This record gives sequence, structure tokens and C-alpha cells, in this order.
Amino acid sequence: MMRSHIALTIVILSILMPFCASGQITGVEDQKEFTDSLKHELEFGPYFGLYKDNYFVAGTTPFHKPTATNSDVKFQISLAVRLTDKVLPWDSFLFLMYTQKTFWNVFENSMPMRDMNFNPGIGWSKPFFNKDRYVGKLTLMLEHESNGRDSIQSRSWNKISLSGSTVINEWLMVHAKFWIPIIDGQNNKDILKYCGIYQSGVVISTPDKRWTWGLTWVKRSGFNLNFNTIWEVSWRVSNKANLNLYAQYYNGYGEGLLDYKQFHSMLRVGIIFKPKFFSEY
Repeated sequence: MMRSHIALTIVILSILMPFCASGQITGVEDQKEFTDSLKHELEFGPYFGLYKDNYFVAGTTPFHKPTATNSDVKFQISLAVRLTDKVLPWDSFLFLMYTQKTFWNVFENSMPMRDMNFNPGIGWSKPFFNKDRYVGKLTLMLEHESNGRDSIQSRSWNKISLSGSTVINEWLMVHAKFWIPIIDGQNNKDILKYCGIYQSGVVISTPDKRWTWGLTWVKRSGFNLNFNTIWEVSWRVSNKANLNLYAQYYNGYGEGLLDYKQFHSMLRVGIIFKPKFFSEY
């Protein structure tokens, strides 16, 4: 099963490469031009492209001496394809998405890929506009997440999620996601205690979108203030290329499915490719 997932990863990477060269429109055009471009994109395509951020980062545990066991490479591939060639009623659309997150122990002998998390889903999304301004979107999704393993290392769950994002102004965006879990994995019945019951976040960027800062909180189950946090900062090297230098700090549980019960504090740096108009979380 793992071999088939690795083969799928290679195929997806070969498909992904042409999209990595496309630039972002956000912040380069004014609001009306951006809205017109987005509406045109939703109505006429393209129907295949990036979904969440796609990145490749390497790092270690902060304030500790880097070793082969506390340092690794993490990368994410995320794609989506529209299922209809025209917009649906209420100017909405239906899509399939696939996200894969991989933890790669490149500093150990034989450089094993410690954990791969596979996240396919089908969703319905509705963007919102106010006159000549894009103000946000709402997405309803059925998604599955697993690590493709069997026996005691098997981890999997499903969820029905509702997510939304709102653009406050040219430099501030907030987002949130809530889900109803359907836990079918025999070895991760307590996954909500570590991977959470909902998430929210904020994204701050300069008006030209060259610099972007983000913070995402994932609330673990329980009544106490227990959160997993993800801090991010990126810098786009050119207005004509979708290539960003990127740093990510993860603090909490549930970063990967295999060892979701283990606490991780990881600072990684690398590169990131962002979707054309907005990122999903």
C-alpha cells in the first residue's frame, strides 16, 4: 500500500511542476480587477491547480542541538480539480481535492520517510462578493485522512467540515474551520484530544503581498485552553514568480498521524508555492 502511495506522489509531483511557475494576482491588481479576474477564473477555469499551500521545508527543534533524530524535512503537496465546467447555482462550484503531507528523516541512515498523511476530499464552495470586492468564501467538505499503514501503525479518520474565510481589508484575513469527526481507526480513537475539534487563524500581509504572516490555532478537545499552534512567515521573491521563501514553526500535538500523541516543537525553513488567489486552511 505504501508503494502505491509513493507512486501516486511521483505522478502528482510531475503534474504539479507547471503550476509552480504561475504568479499570484492578490495585491498586484486593485480590488475591482482582482474580483473580475476571480469571477472569470471561477466561470471559465482553469479547473486544476493548487489547493492549500505547497511547501518544502527542513528544520529541527529550537534551542536544542540538531541531531538526526530531532531534525527532518517536511513537505506538502495539495491540488484541486473542478468537477463542472460551469458555476453551479448561487455562483458556487464542486471540486475534488488531494493533500499529502510527508515527514522525511533525511539525516538518518537510508533517509526513511517516517510518516505520510493522505487527505483526499470532495467539497462545495461558495465565494462572496460585495459590489466590486471579494469578501470571502464558505466551503462544505467531506474528507478522509490516513497514513496508509496497517496493523498497530494504522491511523485514519473522516470528517465533515465547514470552513470559511473573510477578507477584512487589503492586509488582514481571518479564517476558521469546524468539523464533525467520524473516527473509524482502531488505533486512534482519542485523536480529538490531540488533533483537535476546530481551528481558526489570522493572516496579515503587506498591500503588495510580498510579505505574509500567519497564525493558526487548533483547539484540542476539552474545556482547558489547549491549542496546537502554527506560525508562518513568507516572502515572495518576485512579483512575476510564485516562489516564496518560507519559515514555519509548529508547536503542539498532531503534526503527523503516526505519532499524533507526541508533542512537537519544530522550526523549519524552505520554500513555498501558494495558490493563485487565496490559500485554504
